[in-house]
Amino acid sequence: MKPSLKDNDNLLFRWFFIGLKYFLLGLLGLVIALVVSHTLGANAIVGMLLSASLRLWVARIAIFLICLFAIAMIFESWG
Repeated sequence: MKPSLKDNDNLLFRWFFIGLKYFLLGLLGLVIALVVSHTLGANAIVGMLLSASLRLWVARIAIFLICLFAIAMIFESWG
């Protein structure tokens, strides 16, 4: 039996949720690496994980995902 609902997913929403999934998985991996390296006393790795350049890239990716979500919302409200 086929459902009568149509699959009208917006392509931008799919890209946003895929990007959000991998962004959050990456953040989780960074947090795990930070906790493990801090626990084991690897100060060089902790310094790299807390560097300003890494924070800048994380912020850029987060801002890109927020803009992608906003654009997807605008397109969805139009149609």
